[in-house]
Amino acid sequence: MPPDPTILAFDTSAAHCAAALLCAGKMTVRIDEMARGQAEHLMPMLEEVLAAQGLTWQDLDAIGVGAGPGNFTGIRISVAAARGLALGLGVPAVGVSNFDAAAYGLARPVEVLIPAPRDQAYAQRLTETGAEAPRLLAPEDARPEAPALPLPAEEMVANIARIAAERFATETARPAPLYVRAADAAPSRDAPPVILP
Repeated sequence: MPPDPTILAFDTSAAHCAAALLCAGKMTVRIDEMARGQAEHLMPMLEEVLAAQGLTWQDLDAIGVGAGPGNFTGIRISVAAARGLALGLGVPAVGVSNFDAAAYGLARPVEVLIPAPRDQAYAQRLTETGAEAPRLLAPEDARPEAPALPLPAEEMVANIARIAAERFATETARPAPLYVRAADAAPSRDAPPVILP
């Protein structure tokens, strides 16, 4: 493992495209606020982040990606991009939960809350040896005094890069979305297409 790995991390699990580049121990962060259009915006943005530091895709040692929970479509965009980049570049991709990113550097055990739609919250208790199953809290149970709340997007994506730098040499699982609740999308009411023989 390089002593100072070059890690590109990104996250689209909220209303933004967030990127962090960890190179030679220096962190560069960019946040582009946007409610939609992340799929079209992400790759050109990442290329700009690399180019601004005089780097190319081939300079990367690993990819870090925010795996959620958060916006369903946004999570899928990031995770798919990370898996594709890892495959194409031949480098590891590390999925980092928003719970881990929010609690980075905090003493464990710690309870992490992340805002969810309809005044709910995603919650997970991180223990000294792992984590309990994440859960969805009703508005009346979403305590604002929880020790670890989501950080600003700049800190969250920077923590994703830091965690990926620590894990990429030993992480073997491909990134996967972390969903805590079922999708809001309803199945199509249109009849499915007829498959011809």
